Amino acid sequence: MKLRKLRGVLALASATALVLGTAACADSDRGESGSEDQTFVFGAPGDPKSLDPSLATDGETFRVTRQVFETLLEHEPGGTKIVPALAESYEQSPDGLQWKFKLKSGVTFHDGEAFNAAAVCKNFERWYNWSGTYQSTNFSGYWQELMGGFAKNESEDTPAANFKSCTPNGDLDVTIDVNKYSATLPGAFTHAAMALHSPKSIDAYAAEAPPTGQEGSFTYPQYSQTAGTVAGTGPFKLSNWDKGAQQVTLERFDGYYGTKAGVQKLVFQTIKDANAGRQALEAGDIDGYDLVAPADVKPLQDAGYQVPTRGVFNILYMGMQQETEPLLKKKEVREALAHAIDKQSIVDSKLPPGATAATQFMPDTVEGYNPDVPQYEYDPAKATELLKSAGAENLSIDFCYPTEVSRPYMPSPPDIFEILKANLQAVGITVNDKPMKWAPDYLDATDAGKCPLYIIGWTGDYNEAFNFIGTWFSVYDSGWGFKDEKLFADMAAVSAEPDQAKRVELYKALNAQVMELLPGVPLTSSPPSMAFAKNVKPPTTSPLTQENFAEVSFT
Repeated sequence: MKLRKLRGVLALASATALVLGTAACADSDRGESGSEDQTFVFGAPGDPKSLDPSLATDGETFRVTRQVFETLLEHEPGGTKIVPALAESYEQSPDGLQWKFKLKSGVTFHDGEAFNAAAVCKNFERWYNWSGTYQSTNFSGYWQELMGGFAKNESEDTPAANFKSCTPNGDLDVTIDVNKYSATLPGAFTHAAMALHSPKSIDAYAAEAPPTGQEGSFTYPQYSQTAGTVAGTGPFKLSNWDKGAQQVTLERFDGYYGTKAGVQKLVFQTIKDANAGRQALEAGDIDGYDLVAPADVKPLQDAGYQVPTRGVFNILYMGMQQETEPLLKKKEVREALAHAIDKQSIVDSKLPPGATAATQFMPDTVEGYNPDVPQYEYDPAKATELLKSAGAENLSIDFCYPTEVSRPYMPSPPDIFEILKANLQAVGITVNDKPMKWAPDYLDATDAGKCPLYIIGWTGDYNEAFNFIGTWFSVYDSGWGFKDEKLFADMAAVSAEPDQAKRVELYKALNAQVMELLPGVPLTSSPPSMAFAKNVKPPTTSPLTQENFAEVSFT
């Protein structure tokens, strides 16, 4: 289910230098070919929220944890095809209700625990038996999206459980049964939120007090905020999370069963501004960074830096919360806002080459995309007319946007917000700016439905249309605040269709249905870029942003 304020260049450079000091001085051997203690420093545009990916819904957490934890299945490097990972092979029953996995042998967790069928089932039973605050979508949002609810649901809004059982068949064979076919499978078995933890770690998690707080303002359990407890099977193990320095340090796991990581240490250093990332790369303080500003791509390439670009697999949208602002319940008002927005101006001025204006809540690279959905062309005169006919010509509305972060679908949120604000004001709408720090403020506020208007987006987890439109529109979601039981029922029916060709055609109809309802405004899709130093062998770029940093080395 589911960035910065502008500052002067000198101020940015000074702040970056202070933050990066720790990373730059941590290893004098960083980047020296042949060194036994090489450290690779990567500039990430945001902080992670948790070191336990099961509790997370954000890409910056998953960027870190994918290096530490592994899943039964994964995507091929650079693509979206699903292939075995911790599973050596797998098969599904014809009705899609049973999934059998033959596991890799000789795999151990970072804490020395054996990886086996019993460990797999311990993970699934942990998720299935979550209770109390763990059932909040703040923590179990992905489990609920991918596998349904729990052994005992504690809220009427929680979906019925689809997970049925996990059965070890000896040491290296395991069977997972579900209650009904779901389009989320086998994609769920690739998802970072369903990566596998050491049994010893799971026992330690259970011994801690559960999260406290309320919807939109929970406190994460202590184990998920430090590097001492969590253990996976990946090529790196967690070493330290220095929140003050905004820095997560991983160390190579020399007991890894596969190809060992190319560097001894991997540091994710938060750099929330693309300009600061470029300056840090040019100064040699970091070895790479993500979400290069579109204007920086060619200058960096001309200077000899490597600037690979991912494929397009994301969507940026403007959300509308119909409960927080009752006028948004009127379709005429939502249509007015859609007609007021000049999407192409965002594409032309703020996004990299290859970006496109969006017509629906998925890019055209996903099967099920429909070129014939209802269209809401840029038409300020029509927007003004619709507002008047709806009695909303004096509409004043809060518009939330994130600060101090970039995302693959929006490299500079404040700049994009300013375009949207100007568009809405041009048709007579009063826009009340509500800037918020990305994590946790903005993510919590939008999840909890506290923002009438907001901008956010999505990078696909796997190539299935349900991963886009089903994420938002298959059940009630507080971020949108609307209920349409017919849409929810139609989503469920499509998800349960086992014939892929039929399912794709049904997704096309669903895309048209969603755009007829117009719960929000899809804005753009774009290809995000990464940048690396000249002496780096970079990881294979992934359209899913699932880069494997074990591939990194210095040349």
